[in-house]
Amino acid sequence: MKKMLFPSAFMFTIAFSCYGQKTPPQAVITAFDQKFPGTTVEKWEKENADAWEAEFELHGKDMSANFSAEGQWLETETEITFAELPANVQAALRGKKVKETAQIQRADGSTVYEAEVKHKDLLFDASGKMY
Repeated sequence: MKKMLFPSAFMFTIAFSCYGQKTPPQAVITAFDQKFPGTTVEKWEKENADAWEAEFELHGKDMSANFSAEGQWLETETEITFAELPANVQAALRGKKVKETAQIQRADGSTVYEAEVKHKDLLFDASGKMY
C-alpha cells in the first residue's frame, strides 16, 4: 500500500506545482499590458502547460484573454447576453436551456460564439454552424 501511495503523492505534487503556479512569465504580463493597457487582471490562471488566462473586466463586461507562455495573444472571450448572439446562433439554440454566452475573438481573426448548455460549451460560427 505504501509503495502505491508514494508514487501517487509524488505525481500529484508535480502536477499541483505546475498548474498551481499563480504568476505568469513576464512575457505574458507584458503582452497583456500591451493588448489591454490600464486594465487590471483580477485573476491569472494557468490554462495548460503552454498557456495562461487572465480574467478581467473591461467596459463593464467580464472578459478573459489567453496568452502562450511566450506572450503571444491567443484569444479573448467576452461574456455577452443571449440577445447579443447573432440571429443564426440564437436560432440554432432555440429550445435549449442556455446558461451563459460569450463571443470569442481568436488570433487568426475569426470570431466564434460559445453557449453553455447542460454544462457543456458549444461553439458556433456567426452562421449558426456548430463546431
